[in-house]
Amino acid sequence: MIESFWEQNRTDIGKQFLGSIHKVASEGNKFFFYDLNACLMAEVISENIIRIRLAPNGHFLPDFSYALQDFPFQPVEVDFEEADTYYEISTPLTICRITKEGFYVSFHNAEGVLLNADGFAMHWEENVQFGGYNVFNSKTIQEGESFYGLGDKAADLNLLRGRFSLWSVDAYAFERGTDPLYRNIPFYIGLHSDMCYGLFYDNSYKTHFDFGLFNPNEVNYWAEGGELNYYFIQGPHMMDVVKRYAYLTGTAPMPPMWALGFHQCRWSYYPESKMYELAEEFRKREIPCDALYLDIDYMDGYRCFTWNKTHFPEPEKMMAKLKDDGFKTVVILDPGIKLDHDYNIFKEADEAGYLCRRGDDYYMEGPVWPGRCRFPDFTNPEAREWWGTHVGELVKQGVAGVWNDMNEPSVFGLGTFPNDVRHYYEGYRGSHRKAHNVYGMQMARATYDGMVKTLKNKRPFTILRSTYAGGQRYGAAWTGDNIGTWDHLRLAAQQCQRMSMSGFSFVGSDIGGFTGNADAELFVRWMQFGAFSPFMRAHSSGDTIEREPWSYGPETEAIIKKYIELRYQLIPYIYSAFWEHHKFGFPILRPVVMMEQKEPTTWYRQDEYCFGDKLLVCPVLEQGAKQRIVYLPKGCWYNFWNLDFLEGQNEHVIDTPLDHMPLFVRAGSVIPQYPVMQYIGEREIEELQLSIYYAEYAANSFLYEDHGDSFAYTQEIYTEKKFHYEYQTGKVTITQTQLGLHTPRYDNYRVRFIGLPMMPDKVLMNGKRNLGYTQHDENGNLVIEFTISKSFNTLELLLPVVEG
Repeated sequence: MIESFWEQNRTDIGKQFLGSIHKVASEGNKFFFYDLNACLMAEVISENIIRIRLAPNGHFLPDFSYALQDFPFQPVEVDFEEADTYYEISTPLTICRITKEGFYVSFHNAEGVLLNADGFAMHWEENVQFGGYNVFNSKTIQEGESFYGLGDKAADLNLLRGRFSLWSVDAYAFERGTDPLYRNIPFYIGLHSDMCYGLFYDNSYKTHFDFGLFNPNEVNYWAEGGELNYYFIQGPHMMDVVKRYAYLTGTAPMPPMWALGFHQCRWSYYPESKMYELAEEFRKREIPCDALYLDIDYMDGYRCFTWNKTHFPEPEKMMAKLKDDGFKTVVILDPGIKLDHDYNIFKEADEAGYLCRRGDDYYMEGPVWPGRCRFPDFTNPEAREWWGTHVGELVKQGVAGVWNDMNEPSVFGLGTFPNDVRHYYEGYRGSHRKAHNVYGMQMARATYDGMVKTLKNKRPFTILRSTYAGGQRYGAAWTGDNIGTWDHLRLAAQQCQRMSMSGFSFVGSDIGGFTGNADAELFVRWMQFGAFSPFMRAHSSGDTIEREPWSYGPETEAIIKKYIELRYQLIPYIYSAFWEHHKFGFPILRPVVMMEQKEPTTWYRQDEYCFGDKLLVCPVLEQGAKQRIVYLPKGCWYNFWNLDFLEGQNEHVIDTPLDHMPLFVRAGSVIPQYPVMQYIGEREIEELQLSIYYAEYAANSFLYEDHGDSFAYTQEIYTEKKFHYEYQTGKVTITQTQLGLHTPRYDNYRVRFIGLPMMPDKVLMNGKRNLGYTQHDENGNLVIEFTISKSFNTLELLLPVVEG
């Protein structure tokens, strides 16, 4: 018999366990179970979400979380029953059972099928050094169970047989297996028997997860402080779990549309003339680009909110000129404030009491880029407002986006703050043990809120390196200081998928690797993958070869230009995928296991993913690969490049010359496309292209449109269009329905209908008007094109019926 992890790891202090339930109480949707000392609470959040909390001494900590948004409790019918050996709390969809002996918790669906159960009794041990408790929870691994989530882990997508910690680290040049990393998302998904559930352990202390590495029959969780406090989220589908996690922690706000374009970055572009040269090269070579970045060298001695007047004598004029040419300027900010009594930012923070102090009231000081620094306490709302005010000053000067870096927080030599650093924590106070994992998130929050306040009705753009669950509400993320190697390209694909599954969709990687020197082939393959990442940015360290699209010669440049242009053509599709994430909680990147969770062949697949639900992306991850095997999920698919028609639920061998990354479109899809522009908004859209892919089954597609840069969408000033594709023998019908108050300026769609088996006899708008069309052949496939009003209700293609 395999000994439990906890039995193997008992300490002299002694682990404390719950005894027998001797008292039960309820208060609305909350149920309390007591032994002689401790209390367990089960709280019904919705039909599918139940929260569990443990108070070892019978008294719960203040109920506060940085992770949670202000979600509405959903009225739900709750039944409470007592059986011989357990108590049962049930909603119409979920059952929670708590045993009378030992307080073992299990969750079942409405049919009573077991989804998740405690393996070893939940327990705690007193933390003699710091006070409070270390808390422990064990779950039984069900037969054939797989696990996904936890954010940016540098590991395979399926977490089974892995052990991981959550504690923000400045992980420069991390490798596969490096742990922990930058982000802390204590949420994972379990999959077995074609059923999914999620567990979100909302605890900001250093936490650990063991997915059957020590004991192949158990998932073990433990935290070095705080409460045992988790949310059980029922599926049964993986998509349902991720959506319901988003219900708790929120989604990304709609980004300004330009943020979905290509971004160029390096440590560092300076002086000012370098920025002008860079901008000129992009426009001269007609390679689309929307954002140029300034790393730490734009500052005066690396002091936040300052400019190096030698390198950038007229920053406002420079940013205005770049803006006129279609470039947004994004600048970096670090949390370390240089200890300099002649530096106004330091003086303000010091005099106002916004800087972190240690246990004996000394300031938290340490070296970072400016030298000796002190650090704002971003868990203090007044400090956040002060920081945001200065961010607003940068915005007034012309800064369009802010890049929050070094916010683990990173301190040279120490790694991070010592444990005794004190934090305000919204008035709930705590040491750095409690605040470390949320520090970066709150810095990003301060930056985001400062930009919102200054921009008023315009959307901000921020990116962040370190964060906690819920950080998706305050900015985009990148996977950190990666390396220009083939394994890091593979890791980037896995990490971006995992982040998306973990509720954080607006994510990308440093294309080409931050450090190390990628060769031309690797850079091309990374750019191809980057074009199908939610956040697309090339970034590199100054001690590496340059990584602009043209840096590797004309052949490489032409391929990269092709994929950046394709990104810009697909902006309306990508923007619509962001809307589906923002409004409904759908992840933007969807691993194939999310599309076909009942198929065992998908449980370990991690080299293909869907971008939205219509495009299947298959990055080339092997050096010198001339072909690669791709798996297509259920349904029918078109090869985007040659329009070959392929059946799903099969593997296919696809040629992969350097200029070709396998890309597939789901049959029945309606894909909106823009003309190529050098930057988003370069000119008005005169006619929106709709590419429709023939299928012999029904399908739905969506298009979302708004002003592209304002918060008017929160007042329903948007257009949400649904295209319902339907097939009947001899006829294809597309029905368009619309919601919202926004009116796009173009009048017509230019329809490109792909894959019809024969030329239609008629193309009818609203059942009456017969539209003329042109036809041509593409690689043996019939393609017809025609123009139709953007306000059409029905589009019908009447096909000849072949007898026999």
